[in-house]
Amino acid sequence: MSHSKRWIIPPPLTPQADLELAAHPPALRQILFNRGISTREAASSFLRAELTFDTNPFLMKDMDKAVARIRRALESREQIAIYGDYDVDGVTATSLLVQALRALGGSVREYIPNRFDEGYGLNNEALDTLLADGVNLVISVDCGIRSPAEAAHAKSIGLDLIVTDHHEPAGELPQALAVINPKQEGDNYPEKYLAGVGIAYKIVEALYSTFKSTDLELYNLLDLVALGTVADLAPLTGENRHLVRGGLRQMRNSARQGLLSLAAMANISLQKVTAINIGFALGPRLNASGRLDTAIDSYKLLTTSDPAEAGMLAQQLNIQNGQRQQMTRKIQAEAEALALAEDPDPQILFAVADDFNAGVVGLAAARLTETYYRPSIVGHSDPEKGETRCSCRSIPEFHITQALDQCADLLIRHGGHAAAAGFTVRNENLDTLKSRLREIAARELDGKDLRHSLLADAEAPLAEMTSDLLRYLDYLEPTGYGNPGAVFVSRNVRVVNHRAVGADAKHLKLTVSDGKVSFDAIAFRLGEWAGKLPERIDLMYTLETNEYNGRTTLQLNVKDLKPAGLKD
Repeated sequence: MSHSKRWIIPPPLTPQADLELAAHPPALRQILFNRGISTREAASSFLRAELTFDTNPFLMKDMDKAVARIRRALESREQIAIYGDYDVDGVTATSLLVQALRALGGSVREYIPNRFDEGYGLNNEALDTLLADGVNLVISVDCGIRSPAEAAHAKSIGLDLIVTDHHEPAGELPQALAVINPKQEGDNYPEKYLAGVGIAYKIVEALYSTFKSTDLELYNLLDLVALGTVADLAPLTGENRHLVRGGLRQMRNSARQGLLSLAAMANISLQKVTAINIGFALGPRLNASGRLDTAIDSYKLLTTSDPAEAGMLAQQLNIQNGQRQQMTRKIQAEAEALALAEDPDPQILFAVADDFNAGVVGLAAARLTETYYRPSIVGHSDPEKGETRCSCRSIPEFHITQALDQCADLLIRHGGHAAAAGFTVRNENLDTLKSRLREIAARELDGKDLRHSLLADAEAPLAEMTSDLLRYLDYLEPTGYGNPGAVFVSRNVRVVNHRAVGADAKHLKLTVSDGKVSFDAIAFRLGEWAGKLPERIDLMYTLETNEYNGRTTLQLNVKDLKPAGLKD
């Protein structure tokens, strides 16, 4: 298999766009143009993260029904349960709705299923338990759109259900009192890619608009929206970008005790927090509890006001995150060996084992997809139950959930997005499923150039990487999935020195120069170049600051490198 990467550099902006964007520095003009922005009005809206379309929450289908039923539950003091998922999106959405409804005087409790005992989404046993505990209304968050049977069960036992979800609908929708999902047919809401916590926020926005006053301001919930949206890899465009920018602003002034403790444990300054910090430090720690045990501790961390409890929970999540990292590395290596032993040159990697931890298989699949640029499926097989639960990660050329839809007759349940999904299959159907998915992958990927494509914004000499440029780039924030940070390519730079760093020497630390200026650089997961670098290289990187011993310097964060002059 070829693991070489394609470097793609867009054409220069047009003279007309250059004139339209003349109020901005040249480097920023090109970056804006690369993102489809070519007028002064569009640039102004983008850089301010302003909304250019109607975001009235009542544009969502069934929002009026949901708000009316929630109001009735609040006014009659009915018991309400928020039924969430065990990932960061689900936990933040659960925390947000519980906090918001309690501020309205509601009698509200959380319910987050255990990944290992109950699996993903609604389940009948949990609904029975909630009814027995006196719950009258269940509101799902980040799950439920593919649970028509469970919705029917809720109705049969007299339990009112509102389903809110952002995953792709398929087939029969659940027959609930209300189904809120902007991706469902007939929904007029313009933003289709809100995370589960974003949809929960819109429900609260709609609900609060019907009350004269509340004890909670909506902006106090935006930190939770930012956490869940970034961690769930919802695209940081449109309304998501607007909400996350507001959420980061709220986090920098956070009074949420659990967030303060978690940031301290991750060695992050909340006053300077970015979406990247959420994606690589805060999010993984919040996810760790649900991957190894139960996500209820992450929920407690986000809702507690007790500094001692918050500190204890943050420390526990930090320990679990370390355990999760070790487990991921082990399962990734074993899954890689299994998949390649079965098929040395696969179009789709598939690995299942009894001893794979069901909470970590998705991370292992993600690493395999990152390494091989192929769809990857890793699963835990349970011989006693006779079932296998798998997590999938994919590439832009292969919509994994649509592929699973073509195998629905073999699956107990499945769901997800274009790039990530999960499913449960009876063990006796596993081999047939593998064969069918391989046939689908072979058909859809045949003849395609399956290599990582790395997109840069512009070629530039190292001398142009300045503090002034970095200040302009700050206007692009929040950056991440769907709105990447600015990426540059510098050619024929000299390697002054380099060395492998980090656990297992996986990373590369180097100093480079173009004869005018020198920069320190860090290249994560490129440690294999240690001792092999030629004197001259081409670099693809982002510009960032590095704080060490009270001193702040500019640094290059290397995305890829290659010998100078090698064809892109």
